[in-house]
Amino acid sequence: MISIASPELHQHGNSPAPPPASSDTVIFRSRLPDIPIANHLPLHSYCFENVANFAGNPCLISGVSGRAYSFAETHLLCRRTAAGLAAAGIKQGDVILLLLQNCPEFVFAFMGASFLGAAATAANPFCTPGEIRKQSAAAGAKIVITHSAYVDKVESGITVITVDEPPAGCLPFSVLSGADEASIPEVCIDGDDTVALPFSSGTTGLPKGVLLTHRSLISSIAQQVDGENPNLHLRRDDVVLCVLPLFHIFSLNSVLLCSLRTGASVLIMPKFEISSMLSLIERYRVTVAAVVPPLVLALAKNPAVESYDLSSIRIVISGAAPLGKGLEAALRRRLPHAVLGQGYGMTEAGPVLSMSPAFAKYPTEAKSGSCGTVVRNSELKIIDPETGFSLGRNKPGEICIRGAQIMKGYLNDPEATSATIDVEGWLHTGDIGYVDDGDEVYIVDRAKELIKFKGFQVPPAELEALLVGNPLIADAAVVSQMDEVAGEVPVAFIVRSKDAEISEEIVKEFIAKQVVFYKRLHKVYFIHAIPKSPSGKILRKELRARLANVAASSS
Repeated sequence: MISIASPELHQHGNSPAPPPASSDTVIFRSRLPDIPIANHLPLHSYCFENVANFAGNPCLISGVSGRAYSFAETHLLCRRTAAGLAAAGIKQGDVILLLLQNCPEFVFAFMGASFLGAAATAANPFCTPGEIRKQSAAAGAKIVITHSAYVDKVESGITVITVDEPPAGCLPFSVLSGADEASIPEVCIDGDDTVALPFSSGTTGLPKGVLLTHRSLISSIAQQVDGENPNLHLRRDDVVLCVLPLFHIFSLNSVLLCSLRTGASVLIMPKFEISSMLSLIERYRVTVAAVVPPLVLALAKNPAVESYDLSSIRIVISGAAPLGKGLEAALRRRLPHAVLGQGYGMTEAGPVLSMSPAFAKYPTEAKSGSCGTVVRNSELKIIDPETGFSLGRNKPGEICIRGAQIMKGYLNDPEATSATIDVEGWLHTGDIGYVDDGDEVYIVDRAKELIKFKGFQVPPAELEALLVGNPLIADAAVVSQMDEVAGEVPVAFIVRSKDAEISEEIVKEFIAKQVVFYKRLHKVYFIHAIPKSPSGKILRKELRARLANVAASSS
């Protein structure tokens, strides 16, 4: 749906209506109608609101131990952990740091903090000690909950609790989960209080704390799974794969919190390993798989897949990075019985901006390559990155989103906040995309990742999608290299498929046949693996650093 100079969104509950758009603003809305959102509740109350209806059903399943926690048991352990955190000195407004691989204790601690009106910030355990300490200090964390293997990465002088056997000076998680749930202190939680503090670099710069409130997370969850026709139709008999790290907002929100709300079971894997993942999918009859493009690549191309029964999968949600049409088609051939589609999100946006309508209770087909339609109870617009003017359909520009689900702002950084959220409440994503005639959103690329060849724009994601469509190429990344004549030229880093023989000239020719002259590759480097973040995004800075080293050594 589209409107021009539309009146305010019809909001429900405590969702504040955004200010009216200016007369020349083209606004895109969901195909689905707005819904009531109970975002006056604290996050824990909302997620467990219907727990009595499926109290005995499995809620969390540990893929490592096979231990299953019912919804009633999970709810109880979250309350006990809240009481334990309070006894350890955590009070309303405090922050705890979760330095964990996926495990049930992550859930107990995250939700336990919510009960207290505290917030959780989560970090990748594989980060360096310096990176972890920087995030802990910025967040003002009072307690760190981690595995014993990562204790050495934590700064001294802070209380450390481990989910396994604690080393000297640390406490076991049982001091939290064994507390008396009746001793949780009474707190008055406002919808604008922060409950999650993920860190994101946003559109530019160094990582910053993103203030996600009870209201913003509830709004985002509801936009996906609430209403008569939920955009993401999760059922009580669903088993949702949780292999993506819970310290990333995609997994935390769309996998864990959405499942808690709807009564779906969450199968928790600490990390991705193809054989283990396939075995667990088969054993527990996984029905919903949230993945990122590298996992799609594995599912589509790894020969091990043929040895497992994946017929239980009914939905595959790909997010966190663009998914090329060729890779999408390859997975459809592998899993013809499953609905495959994309979502599009950004940490600062709460995080989901759009989602495939094919996931809905009453689905409609999404086009290949589309990220679906904008979520309900929100507005989306496309603007010219240079002028800021609103653009209509099929015109690429910067994507902006507005609604109750977006972040409150960046932690202690009003300047970065005002640069990302404008005075009218629009969050500027830094992503370049467009909305087609069917209201579907397409991502062209990150604005800062566009390669400028003699003024022409070259989107790396487009070339990467073509490259991974070649059966001789297992993975690929494209970045810019400085050039005196052109300004920037695209170069590729290639991972060969197993036993494949492919040369630089073959790769260049393969691309040259499919793109306009200014998108042709100028150099190809073969490497063993493309560096990526845990959420699946290509670490282009690392690749550019390699190029700089090559240039320095040859000069």
